[in-house]
Amino acid sequence: QVQLVESGGGSVQAGGSLRLSCTASGDTYTTYCMGWFRQPPGKEREGVAAIDIDGSTTYADSVKGRFTISRDNAKNTLYLQMNRLKPEDTAMYYCAADQDGGTWFDVTDFHYRGQGTQVTVSS
Repeated sequence: QVQLVESGGGSVQAGGSLRLSCTASGDTYTTYCMGWFRQPPGKEREGVAAIDIDGSTTYADSVKGRFTISRDNAKNTLYLQMNRLKPEDTAMYYCAADQDGGTWFDVTDFHYRGQGTQVTVSS
């Protein structure tokens, strides 16, 4: 079992940047595939990015080239660097983990998830 706590959300103007962090505790972090998903206000959850235990990454087309997912196994921490933010990126962002792995598309179904951190992008 793993516990996840996100941080780093906030309000930013379009074109700005934010870096989200997710600290894991509990089970062995390095055995989990990690990812981020988001839920815009009034909309369904959507996968954003995933990073597997070997460091391979996948991204949703909507964020490809703007967002970068990474992990620091020594610190049990997952990151999401978000650049060139757009108003449509406004959402609650969640960190998620699963031992079975998957791509960005699967992140919404990952077994473990945090409480979320709000990102608001104004035009």
